[in-house]
Amino acid sequence: MSNLQNGRPSLKTILKSSAVGGLAALMLTTGVAGPIAHSFATPVEVTAPQVPSFANVVDAVSPAVVSVRVQSNVQPASDDNSGYSFNFGGRGLDQLPDDHPLKRFFKEFGGPGAGEGDKRADRGPKAHRDGKGPLRPTAQGSGFFISEDGYIVTNNHVVDDGSAYTVVMNDGTELDAKLIGRDTRTDLAVLKVDVNRKFTYVQFADDSKIRVGDWVVAVGNPFGLGGTVTSGIVSARGRDIGSGPYDDYLQIDAAVNRGNSGGPAFNLNGEVVGINTAIFSPSGGNVGIAFAIPASVAKDVVQDLIKDGKVERGWLGVQIQPVSKDIAESLGLAEASGALVVAPQAGSPGDKAGIKQGDIITALNGDTVKDARDLSRRIGAMAPNTKVELSLWRGGKAHPVTVTLGDLASDDASKATASQNDDKGSQPSSEKALSSLGLTVAPSDDGAGLAITDVDPDSDAAARGLKTGEKITSVNNQQVASAADVEKILSQAKKDGRSKALFQIQTEDGSRFIALDIDQG
Repeated sequence: MSNLQNGRPSLKTILKSSAVGGLAALMLTTGVAGPIAHSFATPVEVTAPQVPSFANVVDAVSPAVVSVRVQSNVQPASDDNSGYSFNFGGRGLDQLPDDHPLKRFFKEFGGPGAGEGDKRADRGPKAHRDGKGPLRPTAQGSGFFISEDGYIVTNNHVVDDGSAYTVVMNDGTELDAKLIGRDTRTDLAVLKVDVNRKFTYVQFADDSKIRVGDWVVAVGNPFGLGGTVTSGIVSARGRDIGSGPYDDYLQIDAAVNRGNSGGPAFNLNGEVVGINTAIFSPSGGNVGIAFAIPASVAKDVVQDLIKDGKVERGWLGVQIQPVSKDIAESLGLAEASGALVVAPQAGSPGDKAGIKQGDIITALNGDTVKDARDLSRRIGAMAPNTKVELSLWRGGKAHPVTVTLGDLASDDASKATASQNDDKGSQPSSEKALSSLGLTVAPSDDGAGLAITDVDPDSDAAARGLKTGEKITSVNNQQVASAADVEKILSQAKKDGRSKALFQIQTEDGSRFIALDIDQG
């Protein structure tokens, strides 16, 4: 029977042809017909360099890090020996009329005005016999052993106002400690644990080798969570946060929070590179900006505190401020470096050596003074009675001066006691306009300097913060008593080719120097 019907191939013929064609195609592409393999996806895997672990460092140093708990005497509400601990009425009730309701009330219940023979005065609750309340927890922080015999380093602000101290080791052991000494200027303190055992301790690193970008590991007691470990890098060096004249902090980004104060920041060798002291935080928590006292500063202070409980520092006895570019230009100084003497303290070593107001201290023992902070740190690091050679810039020339340093720790005169004699009362009538400066001045009531009676808001003087009521005491280190004195000094400065003049300004807060542009028109 033919497979063609009416000239058309049948369905059976078409199926056979398709099967043969498919087999041929398979053989052409594979050569030999065989089973078809299935395809599966593989997980992503990246080969990366291994980041060093901090586990070995943490295991080694953790036994040396402690939590510090501070207790203080809670003061009673009343300390006037009235026998009434709350003292609602305060002092002075005995001056009220005898028939006043309040006086009768406190007399009845043992308050002010109660007679000695009045037995009803015993009804009020009594204060402690010694005038002190019970010990109560008031602060907590961190610390670390610096010697095997139990000396512990922490922050002064952790132990400040404390009456009793307890340290908690990483294994939970609690030990009583006593305060050996503290230093408010660097915010450091040393405690001592007296027990018959040897402690695991750590040592200070040579922080001169620390570079920005180096790893640091912080161990401490944030929020009472003892033994907390965080890590980060050194973000910056030499930070001045305004906490004192010896600011030279390391900035780190390891997580540091409340309770970390006094705790160590380690390098990867397990050495202390800094002592965590402060954080910058708009919210009160960690934002990655923490400040640590560098080991080089802490090492010397801690040694002094362990030795005799105090720190002795050299004292020069002059008030100083930084030298800006404008000030340097006004005094003919090539570079904006050194420390500008605002005022030597009467009877101080600097005053006795002949250092004068307006001098710029440019070098100490032959080494350049970078700025006022650099001078403060270097003088403070020297022992009292040390002789030092200073180079002063005065009147456009360098002058050498030899100074024997005093003792900052024991000399009460080291505290600034600048007297304030400004009078902001009635203004003198003989006012004079210094149009080139945008100032109106008049002789001061006390005869020392010129009182500023008006400041042009568009002037350079206003831009630099001069205000009505302040006083000009000198211009280019020359005393002035009249507007004519100022104009004469400015005229000479123009002849010398200077574009700025140095003004000493006296305010209620003290004295400062400001460089103002001289009108060249």
